[in-house]
Amino acid sequence: MKITLLVMGKTDEPYLREGIEIYVNRLRHYSKFELIEHQFAGKMKGGNSDVVREKEAVIQIKYIEKSDVTVLLEESGQTLSSVEFAGFIQQQMNRSVKRLLFISGGPWGFDKEVYRRASMKLSLSAMTFSHQMVRLIFVEQLYRAFSIIRNDPYHNS
Repeated sequence: MKITLLVMGKTDEPYLREGIEIYVNRLRHYSKFELIEHQFAGKMKGGNSDVVREKEAVIQIKYIEKSDVTVLLEESGQTLSSVEFAGFIQQQMNRSVKRLLFISGGPWGFDKEVYRRASMKLSLSAMTFSHQMVRLIFVEQLYRAFSIIRNDPYHNS
C-alpha cells in the first residue's frame, strides 16, 4: 500500500522541515510514502475564502484516484487514539487498498466537492494547529502507527 500526504503550500520553517524529513525517512522502512507539497499561487490576504477553497479543490481533485481511500485531515473529523489509528492503517492494508491519500487543506478548509469525494475526515486533535505543524504531527503519528503494527519499541502502551 502506498500512502500519500497532499498538502497545500510549502513548509517554511526549517525546524519543521527537519522534523518532517526525519519521520518521512523513518516511514520508508515500513511503507511507500510520499509527501506532496503543492504550491498554491493564491496567497489570499483578505481574499474570498470560497474562491480559495474552489481553487485548491481543482488541485486536490487532480490527485484523487477512484481506487483511493481519501482521508481529509480536518479539526471536525473523527478522533482516533494512536492505537486506533494504527488499527485503521492495518485495516486498509488488510483490505489491499492500493493508495491511502491524506489531504491537509489550506486555512479555509475544503470545498464541498472535495468533501464529496472523501472517504472520511480525521482530526489529529481537538486543538487547532498551524497547517505547517499538522504535517509534522501527522508523519510522526503515521510512523507511530507502523511501529504499533510491527510491535517495534517506539510506542509505549
